[in-house]
Amino acid sequence: MTGAAGASAGTAAPVPGEELLFLPLGGAGEIGMNLNLYGAQGQWLMVDLGITFGDEAAPGIDVILPDPGFIVGQRERLAGLVLTHAHEDHIGAVPHLWPQLRCPIYATPFTARVLREKFEYTGLTEAEITEVPLSGSFEVGPFGLELVTLTHSIPEPNAVVVRTPFGSVLHTGDWKFDPRPVVGEVADEAGLRRIGDEGVLAMVCDSTNVFQPGESGSETDLRESLMELVGRFRHRVAITCFASNVARIETLAVVAAAHGRRPVLIGRALWRMVEAARATGYLHDLGSLMAEEQGKGLPRGEVLFICTGSQGESRAALSRIAAGNHPHVTLEEGDAVIFSSRLIPGNEAPIGRVINQFVRAGIEVLTEQDHFVHVSGHPARDELARMYRLVRPRIVVPVHGEARHLAEQARLARACQVPEAAVIENGDVLRLAPGPVEVTARVPSGRLAFDGVRLLELDGPVLSDRRRMIFNGGAVVTLAMTPEGRLVGAPQVSALGLVDSEEETEILEAAAGAVRDAVEALSEGERADDEVVREVARRAARRAVNAAAGRRPVTAVHLVRV
Repeated sequence: MTGAAGASAGTAAPVPGEELLFLPLGGAGEIGMNLNLYGAQGQWLMVDLGITFGDEAAPGIDVILPDPGFIVGQRERLAGLVLTHAHEDHIGAVPHLWPQLRCPIYATPFTARVLREKFEYTGLTEAEITEVPLSGSFEVGPFGLELVTLTHSIPEPNAVVVRTPFGSVLHTGDWKFDPRPVVGEVADEAGLRRIGDEGVLAMVCDSTNVFQPGESGSETDLRESLMELVGRFRHRVAITCFASNVARIETLAVVAAAHGRRPVLIGRALWRMVEAARATGYLHDLGSLMAEEQGKGLPRGEVLFICTGSQGESRAALSRIAAGNHPHVTLEEGDAVIFSSRLIPGNEAPIGRVINQFVRAGIEVLTEQDHFVHVSGHPARDELARMYRLVRPRIVVPVHGEARHLAEQARLARACQVPEAAVIENGDVLRLAPGPVEVTARVPSGRLAFDGVRLLELDGPVLSDRRRMIFNGGAVVTLAMTPEGRLVGAPQVSALGLVDSEEETEILEAAAGAVRDAVEALSEGERADDEVVREVARRAARRAVNAAAGRRPVTAVHLVRV
C-alpha cells in the first residue's frame, strides 16, 4: 500500500534525464526514516530505506515508514537499493516496502545478515541480496558505486560514492571519526582524500550532532570510563543501550569480566545482533554471554545485565524490569541502572517514567547528565570540518537532521569554505548538475504507519479517528427502520470514554432523543435514503453529547432496515 500522496505521484512525476538529481523521501527534516534517491539517465538509485518509531502522537503505532509512492510509480526505473549500514532507521522499512519495489538489494555482509533475518521473520523469501565486500566497487544501472569504510556504532558503516557522467556524490550515511574503535576498522581517511582528489561534486552528509562542539569521542575512552564506574557498585548493575550498538555490547562484556561479573543479555534484539555479528566475524573473543534465564540465580555482585529499552519503550526489557513484571530479572534497593545511550528528542516522557520507577524503588540511576556513559556514533563539528577538508565537495547537502540541524550544517559548511550548501526537505527534487544547484520540482512525500499487520497512511482516516477518540471518545447510534423510513423502536446510543455511570443514562437518553427528533423531521424521501439518515443521526448525536459533556465524539451509525 502507498499513501494518498504517493498514489497520484506517478502521473506527473519527474523522470531523470541528462542530469544528476537528489531526492530525499525520508530523513531530510527529521532524524530517522531515511530514504534517498539519486536520479540520472532515466533511472533512480535508492540509498537506504529505514523507519522511525511512533510516539504519543501516533497512538498504538510502534513503527513509522516513509511513503514510497513516488518511486513505486516509477518502479521500472529503480535500478537498485544500496544499504549503508544495519541500523533500523536505514534498513527497517525494507521488509515492509520491498514487495512494492522489487528491486535488487546491495549490502555488506553484516548488514545482509541482519536483513536476511528480517526477511525470514516476515516470510519474504523472494528478495535477493547481493553482498558487497568492504571497500567494494560495483555498478547499479548507470551508477558506478564505491563503498568507503567509516566508523559508527555498528559494524560495517559505509559511505557510498555515487559516480555519474555529471559528477560524483559522496553519500556519508551515519559516521564519525573514531581513532580507536573496538569493533571494525578505523575510517578510511586515505580513501576519502583520494576521492576528494578525484573531485566531488556534492556530499550528502549526516547532520545529527552538528551543534556538538569538538569530536564525538572514542568507544575505547568510554570503555575506560565504564570500567571505573561499574567498579563502584557492589550489587546488581543493569546497563541499557541500543541493541544495534555492537561495539557497546563488546565494551560491556569486557567491563563485566574485569569486575568478576557475568554479562547477561536481556532482550531478543540484543541476541539477534550478537548472532549476526558472530556470523560475520565479530565478537568472537567475548567468551560466553548468558541468557536471562541463566542469570536469574547469580549472586547480586556477580551479574551485569545488558538490556534493551534505553528509550523507555514500553515492551522492552528495561521497562518491564522497572515495572516489576519481567519474568527473570528483578532489581532492588542498592542496585544500579546505567543508561549508556543518548536521549532521543521526543522520548523524554517514557524515559522519565522508567527512571522514576527505579528511583522510587531505591535503585541508583545514572545517565549522560551524571557521568561519561555514552559516546555518539555521529560526527561533531570538528569531525564535520575534517570531512570537508578531506573530500572538498563543491556542494554540501545536509540530511539526517531536523530543520535546525540542516540549517546549522549549511552554515558550518560555508564557514569551512564549501562553495555551496543546499538545505532541502523531503520531497524536494534537487538538481546537482549540470548548471547551478537548485530545486527543480517537488514530489509528494509522506509517512505510513505499520499497524499490526498492515500499512496505513499516518494522516489517513483510521489513525485520525483513533487520535480524535483519545480526546473526544466515541459513540455508536443504532437505528432500526422500515424500508419506507418509519422508526422501529427508539434509537439506541452507546458511548466509550465519554460518561461515567452516574450521568450515563441522562446523556445517552438525550442523544437518543435528539437522533429520533432529527430523523423524524426528515421528509419521506430522505428517510428512505440510508446515507442521509446516517449523516443526520450522526450529527444529532454529536451535538447532543457536545451540549451535555463538552465533547464531539467520533460517531458511527448502524442502520438496519426491517
